[in-house]
Amino acid sequence: MQMNASASTPENHIPAAVARFMSQRDLFARHLGIELLELKSGYSRTGLTIAPYMLNGLGLPHGAVIFALADFAFATACNSHGRVAVALSMDIHYLSSPKVAARLVAEAVEVRRGQRIGLYRISILEDGVTPIADLHGMAYFKDASFLEGDDEFHDTQ
Repeated sequence: MQMNASASTPENHIPAAVARFMSQRDLFARHLGIELLELKSGYSRTGLTIAPYMLNGLGLPHGAVIFALADFAFATACNSHGRVAVALSMDIHYLSSPKVAARLVAEAVEVRRGQRIGLYRISILEDGVTPIADLHGMAYFKDASFLEGDDEFHDTQ
C-alpha cells in the first residue's frame, strides 16, 4: 500500500503514524491490493483496481471486495486519531456493479465523533464518476492507543 504524504506537521503527525501502522499491519487489505491514498484526521481515501480473481460466479466484481475497500477506508478514518476504534456496525447500499479492471476509490468522512462513538459516511466511486456503493459505519473508541509501542496496544488512562 502507498499513501500520499505531505510534510510532517503537528496536525498530520498522528494520521501519518496511523497510515504507516495500518499499511504494515492490515495484511488482508495488502493481499487485495488496497491502497491508502490519503489520510487526515477523520478522513480517509483508499483505492483498488478490480482484478479477475475478484469476480463472483456471475463474472461480476464480488460484493465482499467492494465492502472490503469501504471497510479499510472506514478503519483508517476512525483510527486516524491514534485511538483504537472498532466497528459497531456498517450498512452498505450497492448502487451499481463496477466493470472488470475498474479503478474504485472509497472516501470515508467523519460525520460525528463523540467520546465513545463515531459515525462515518463512506462512498465508493468507479473511475471517479460512477457511484458504486454508499455506507454508514459506526465506530466504538476504546481507551487504548496503538501508536505508543510497536507490538502492543497501550491504555490511555
